[in-house]
Amino acid sequence: MRRIFRLTFLAALAPFFLSSGLRAAEVQKYPEWAKNAVIYEVNIRQHTVEGTFQALEKDLPRLKNLGVDILWLMPINPIGLKNRKGKLGSYYSVMDYKKINPEYGTEEDFKNLVKAAHKQGLKLIVDWVANHTAWDNPWLAEHPDWYQKDNTGKFLSPYDWTDVVSLNYTNKELRAAMTAAMEYWVRTCDIDGYRCDVAGLVPVDFWEEARAALDKIKPMFMLAEDEDKTELCNKAFDMNYGWRMHHLMHQVAKAEMRADTLIKYQTEFLKTFPSRAIKMNFTTNHDENSWNGTVEEKFGLKPEVFSVLCYTFPGMPLLYSGQEAKLNKRLRFFEKDTIDWKNTDLIPFYQKLNKLRHETKALWSPPFGGNFKAVGSYTRGSILSYSLEKDGNVVFVILNLGGTPCSVVPGNDIPVGKFREYFSGRTMNLAKDTKFSLQGWSYQVFISE
Repeated sequence: MRRIFRLTFLAALAPFFLSSGLRAAEVQKYPEWAKNAVIYEVNIRQHTVEGTFQALEKDLPRLKNLGVDILWLMPINPIGLKNRKGKLGSYYSVMDYKKINPEYGTEEDFKNLVKAAHKQGLKLIVDWVANHTAWDNPWLAEHPDWYQKDNTGKFLSPYDWTDVVSLNYTNKELRAAMTAAMEYWVRTCDIDGYRCDVAGLVPVDFWEEARAALDKIKPMFMLAEDEDKTELCNKAFDMNYGWRMHHLMHQVAKAEMRADTLIKYQTEFLKTFPSRAIKMNFTTNHDENSWNGTVEEKFGLKPEVFSVLCYTFPGMPLLYSGQEAKLNKRLRFFEKDTIDWKNTDLIPFYQKLNKLRHETKALWSPPFGGNFKAVGSYTRGSILSYSLEKDGNVVFVILNLGGTPCSVVPGNDIPVGKFREYFSGRTMNLAKDTKFSLQGWSYQVFISE
């Protein structure tokens, strides 16, 4: 769902720096297949000319060849007509939780898509909108007490989302109905989990109850669109959003923030969140693309260095529909706006990054991945370097997140020994006095031999 960002950077980062540093209870154990996975968000409406499940099914072999593992489908439910925005409406205005948006096909088409994804070795999770419904969702007429009202009895909409109405989670019947609706798609279509929209606006105990119910059917993978409520990652969710990392990267790209601020952010995340909590790292998604700008608008003409950062920082990397085709426009949110797939220049780059993610243990998601360590201290604010180590597998990453070429010596904290630079293939003996020459917007990733 479209997010509204009105906070300054310091206010947004405050929950991390003000935290007590006490770790929460261990997070729910996620399926092991997610430990080295890459997640790919599918904008069904815009992904193909047809905008259907059948058309997406034909693209599964290409996505498998790209090297992604988890397909996250934006909401599959019918979209409300009342107070609709634009011609086609918001994906997040749900008219019926147990039906399929007819624009995408039928329930049988969706079942076939899930089966075909599984045959390709892909997992599939569905975007779930639990905080609000469309105004013409039958629940509003049948169960008005399931919805929030002000002191005059008027139904409430969250933020400026006038096409939806907020649900009331003090009502036990609503909780049971919502859980049953989530169970429905797991039982009938064998999906592998959910991405939960504005998860922080829904009570944590509901999510914990729902997760427990879903796991009785099959082990789930759960992604929360949230970063502020650490308790969501105790029992309910496996992964949350790296929103602050995304906005920090944007500020670094504009030279408004030092690159090493990302180290402080990561350190606070590790202190604050459970050890098994995964952070989703991204340069774009449906919200950012439609409302805030394309990857090039936000990160300049050479944004690949920020993708390398997302793949090598602890967490799980996300790709969005069309990102591998160098998506160069803001997709309209309420209208048909098909992605142009003609540009294939970045496909080998992302295939190589996905291979790196799959095969390099130090880069896997916690707790399977490596220990993160900052390396070097630089006067030049665009340089960032760090290492990760797991069972003898060592990765050293050095990035120039600015446009000015430079030479730097990371110093005593650099891992030493024989390494191979992943993208060039050259071998190099790293030592404490090793000097690195970095072009603007460049990256080097060294893997221990």
